[in-house]
Amino acid sequence: MAAVKKRWWWVRSAIQVFFFVLVALTALNETLNNYGINIPFIQKASLHALCPFGGVVSFYQFISNGTLVKKVHESSMVLFGITLVLLVLVGPVICGWICPLGSIQEWIGKIGKKIFKKRYNTFVPSKLDKVLRYLRYVVLIWVTYMTIVSGKLIFQDYDPYFTLFNFWTSEVSLAGIIILTLTLVLSLFVERPFCKYACPFGAFQGLYNLIRIFPIKRNVATCINCKACDRACPMNIEVSKAQSVRDHQCISCLECTSEVACPVTNTVLLAQGKFSDTRAKGDVS
Repeated sequence: MAAVKKRWWWVRSAIQVFFFVLVALTALNETLNNYGINIPFIQKASLHALCPFGGVVSFYQFISNGTLVKKVHESSMVLFGITLVLLVLVGPVICGWICPLGSIQEWIGKIGKKIFKKRYNTFVPSKLDKVLRYLRYVVLIWVTYMTIVSGKLIFQDYDPYFTLFNFWTSEVSLAGIIILTLTLVLSLFVERPFCKYACPFGAFQGLYNLIRIFPIKRNVATCINCKACDRACPMNIEVSKAQSVRDHQCISCLECTSEVACPVTNTVLLAQGKFSDTRAKGDVS
């Protein structure tokens, strides 16, 4: 069992590192192009071309007049389509496995865990935390509306993801630098603070947890109520109280599952359908 858990940890970590390096090299390549230097295999790639959120904010303009918001590439619409398929099947795996901004928050969070130990990720009072988690939907509505009426990527000036991979260029704004700095510093105290409280793309993806075909499921019959799944969840979801986790904050990282955290085989799984025991009927939401 330990070998299986170790393998799963390395698989997810390797995927996170791969996409972080890919995006970083793509951003660097855009700058190097100005000096006549190209990185092999990604000569024509750009940061905007790799972001599926461009497809989200361009969707209205695309269906209304067949054009895209300025700076958004056609590839963003393709990635948006792939994202929708993944969301319907397994939920926000892009948040938990691919997003470089989410990954760097998680990596900084590991330092925070070493410093604060059990106090880490508990600094925000529970009642306040529950309210703050809906702020990202306000951000999503604002970004979508402003993009529609302006035809521009309004969020670029505030986006810590864009700033992270462009901080050496003149394209970034002071607001973006401030938000990125706050995000990275807060990651020492709170797990994935931007993901939880402000990310509009995360908010969009989180809605699909309500309808995804393969949610995280807990087998009540074999669960020993050790709450290892709760402690492992970066988004503070009480997996131990659910039969099917459909919380809008779930990022499909699978850190709570039997392959990673749960000590009992086949108890917390990415699964479809019901386990044989149905004593618990409530979902976490």
